[in-house]
Amino acid sequence: MMMLRVALAQRNLTVGDLDGNTRCIVEGIERARALGSDVVAFPELSLCGYPPEDLLLKPQFRRDQRAALRRVALAARGCVALVGYVDEDASGIYNAMAVLWRGRVAATYRKICLPNYGVFDERRYFVPGRVPLVIEVGGVRLGVSICEDLWMDDGPPLVEAHAGGAQVLLNISASPYHAGKRGERRRLFARRAREAKAFVAYLNLVGGQDELVFDGASMVLDPRGRLLAEGRWFEEDLIVVDLPVEPPRRVRVSDRRRSTASRAVSQRAAVQRVRLDGAISLESKPLLPERTVPRLELAEEVYAALVMGTRDYVRKNGFTTVAIGLSGGIDSALTAAIAVDAIGAAHVMGVVMPSRYSSRETQQDAEEVARRLGVQFLRVPIDAMLDAYLAALAPTFQGAPANVTEENLQARIRGNLLMALSNKFGWLVLTTGNKSEVATGYCTLYGDMAGGFAVLKDVPKGLVYQLAQYRNRRDGAPVIPESVIQRPPTAELRPNQTDQDTLPPYDLLDAILQRYVEEDASYGRLLRNGFPSDVVRQVVRMVDTSEYKRRQGPPGIKITPKAFGKDRRMPITNRYRAWG
Repeated sequence: MMMLRVALAQRNLTVGDLDGNTRCIVEGIERARALGSDVVAFPELSLCGYPPEDLLLKPQFRRDQRAALRRVALAARGCVALVGYVDEDASGIYNAMAVLWRGRVAATYRKICLPNYGVFDERRYFVPGRVPLVIEVGGVRLGVSICEDLWMDDGPPLVEAHAGGAQVLLNISASPYHAGKRGERRRLFARRAREAKAFVAYLNLVGGQDELVFDGASMVLDPRGRLLAEGRWFEEDLIVVDLPVEPPRRVRVSDRRRSTASRAVSQRAAVQRVRLDGAISLESKPLLPERTVPRLELAEEVYAALVMGTRDYVRKNGFTTVAIGLSGGIDSALTAAIAVDAIGAAHVMGVVMPSRYSSRETQQDAEEVARRLGVQFLRVPIDAMLDAYLAALAPTFQGAPANVTEENLQARIRGNLLMALSNKFGWLVLTTGNKSEVATGYCTLYGDMAGGFAVLKDVPKGLVYQLAQYRNRRDGAPVIPESVIQRPPTAELRPNQTDQDTLPPYDLLDAILQRYVEEDASYGRLLRNGFPSDVVRQVVRMVDTSEYKRRQGPPGIKITPKAFGKDRRMPITNRYRAWG
């Protein structure tokens, strides 16, 4: 029995920060080597950050990245380092992994399965690789792959195992988070381990990048699919594990898996084999401490994703302070709590902008939220500005009855004030609208949609309440007053207004939106599911006719299987009407 010590460097890297990413990778190599690791791996495209998008089209960027790889290679001594980077040749550019050993690139693996669905656009940029790779480290055969390769039933890992004799399948990944995805990964990778009769070491990126959050949660499974070790959620981590591997036997054709899928990939390309002599330490190694990773309930994991996504968006874009319009409602209270947990109360500015329709109760609640969270607080009444707008527009509006226009003026004044504060003091404005509102267009363009980042953009209203209740339970000191949670939602833009004057009850609305937006359910299927036809028609119409608003709104954090933005891309000019 041989023992291979593998280190998975779960790191928070930044797109385009070649120097910072290089330092992070070199430090990770040094830490892994100090722990006696034989192999240390870093996430997919770790050198340039993921996803680099159209930076990949810039030749200078690619040249600078290759220069950074040479610097990293010099540090790869004493253990084998697997680093994600961008490779290229005359045929195009590749999503690749460099196998670094003794100060040089000893081998290169090019990702074979390129995803082009949901948030992924890899076929826009990359040429697929063709050759699976097995590297021999001290007599242990290690099959390497990148992200999607492990998800495909006919992907390289099974070919490496059955045709190349791999005993360990190591996959570097940048797999974006959505609620419940860790369970999907574990079930799939356990099946892969059993199919391949090999250890599976899966390494995921961690951190926020624009709309995406990468949750880490790396994992190592044994050949029976049992979990041996896992990485922390939403945190950097170094997962080091000893894998007891039997000496490899000679691989015969009769040993290969005879599934159609595996034969298809085997026929497509031979397996490349690279032997790294002396790439395993026979000396005694430091004992590894026991690892414990707490499990997160649904609300806890979503909340952690929102905190990380907010923190990284603010910090990686060079902001130090955020501004939030506090209305006394639950959405703005939850956004403020997330912001405080992300960057600290000293860097959060709450702005209350009451009008003649703002109740004393909501204003008091807004101030109480600020007090409990310990954030700075500004009060800027808008009645005088609203009167000035109405007076200026009176000659033009003469004879026209009041309608939503006058309501939206208030929202736009508030948006204007928040953006003025942003311009003056360099604050990033966080908008507070939730997915239920954004989906139906129950939001004001250039009003409550005005800002730089939409924390709750992918959070349905029902989940907003769950997150608020979770945050109140978490530390034993509720930060969101119970009156905020219990009060019927209202925009307070006219007397006695509630959201349900315009929208169906949120539990019904969210159920329809989940099916229509996230599952692409048809109008007919929604009716067959038992939803009232008049409500379905109203909701579907509101979603379909609000695309122009969503396209102009700020980015927000993806936490569901299908979010607006990269995930769901509908044409603005669109006459298709499934609802008649």
